[in-house]
Amino acid sequence: MTAASALAGQPATGRLALGFLDAKSQERVVPLEQCWDVAFEETAPVRAFRWSRGLGHFPGWWWAATTGRHVGYESWLERDHVQALDFDREIVGIASQPFWLHWESERSRLRHTPDYFARRADGTGVVVDVRADDRIEPKDAEAFAVTAQACALLGWEFRRVGEIDPTLRGNVRWLARYRHPRCAGRADIAHRLREVFAASAPLMAGAEEVGDRLAVLPALFHLMWRQELLADLARARLGLATSVRTADAKGGSR
Repeated sequence: MTAASALAGQPATGRLALGFLDAKSQERVVPLEQCWDVAFEETAPVRAFRWSRGLGHFPGWWWAATTGRHVGYESWLERDHVQALDFDREIVGIASQPFWLHWESERSRLRHTPDYFARRADGTGVVVDVRADDRIEPKDAEAFAVTAQACALLGWEFRRVGEIDPTLRGNVRWLARYRHPRCAGRADIAHRLREVFAASAPLMAGAEEVGDRLAVLPALFHLMWRQELLADLARARLGLATSVRTADAKGGSR
């Protein structure tokens, strides 16, 4: 049974639809059961981002190493989460504000735009709504619940996310400075780093064993961003003595 035929038997899908921009930037509104195979990770945002004084939040664009394209965010909290998606090795595609979700309530017809759509390497979708725990109003809770229902019907994962652990957030933010391929450096340096950290070793001691730290550290942090070299990023801030190992070495996970 296909995903489309399975959804066709769900009574709830009759009142759920997705609105998105097609390849010609024309908005389409399509019943939910017909959207399971749309490449939402490639769609343009359905809402324009606004930049002006006095907004009370901080929008911007994140250059995603995952896709080589910019992804919009409307707050620093959203930036943290698009950064986390970019860092996630299972994610191969990311789009901001990918679609409108339309549904009917007892009062009227409503719509909601999730913050992000991400595609995993296995083809499954992840829909992300970013909202701090203490900022969820009743209308937001309803929108998140309907979004979760729609995602379940399509076989996607839904995440409503808030603040990220500050230690993990800080470490990923640091490594993100070295996400661009230009930080990879020379192939021989990357090869030596993999050799040195095949057995777990302190970050700086291992780097100095490879060579001049000015040449080695950017390559080391790039490999850590790519998660070819691992550390426990949630335990403590990265430092000189942080234990680093290759991804296939024995030891604790990051």
